[in-house]
Amino acid sequence: MEMMLATFSALFSVVNPFGAMPVFLTLTQDDTPSNRNQQALRACIYMALILGVFFLAGQYVLNFFGIRLHDIRIAGGLMIMKAGFELLSSKAHRGKKVSKGVLKESMRKEDISFAPLAMPMLSGPGAIAVSISLYSDALHMTDLGLVVTAIVALAVVAYLILIFSHQLLQFMGKAGLSALSRIMGFLVLSIGVNFIVTGIKALFIA
Repeated sequence: MEMMLATFSALFSVVNPFGAMPVFLTLTQDDTPSNRNQQALRACIYMALILGVFFLAGQYVLNFFGIRLHDIRIAGGLMIMKAGFELLSSKAHRGKKVSKGVLKESMRKEDISFAPLAMPMLSGPGAIAVSISLYSDALHMTDLGLVVTAIVALAVVAYLILIFSHQLLQFMGKAGLSALSRIMGFLVLSIGVNFIVTGIKALFIA
């Protein structure tokens, strides 16, 4: 259970579905509530599949390209720290950043569940790096099942946050969302530092 909670908290901080709410509402503003909920459901299913696949098969991909686990931890830590700094910025209440070109293209798409909602907004490079780093040869089948369960639980929570995003934004307001984003940013920044320190330690041990 401790592993499941640790996995959930680490991934939740990096995925940060609260940061996806403003863009999700912008892209689905003309959709019916039913269609909006379907978009959110598909996006969270895609997110769970992406993170699950990278958790279970990420090591084989790294081995194929000759990349060591501590290399991905250092690189992923830098990306996670960058995301943490962005969440700590004064414009954090605007949500996760999406380029104007991507936003304009997405406005014309009927289905935004995979791109850009699931990837890269929910399961971006930082979340993928965390998923890959969670795997270890020392994990038993029970441990693997707990991690996958945590990923599924994260998808469920992210889905609930997205479908109630309008009510949450009204309840929290810009000030509340900005404060929440700063808290998430601090947690994400801490995770990034931990990844870098762990990777550097592994370099010296290796």
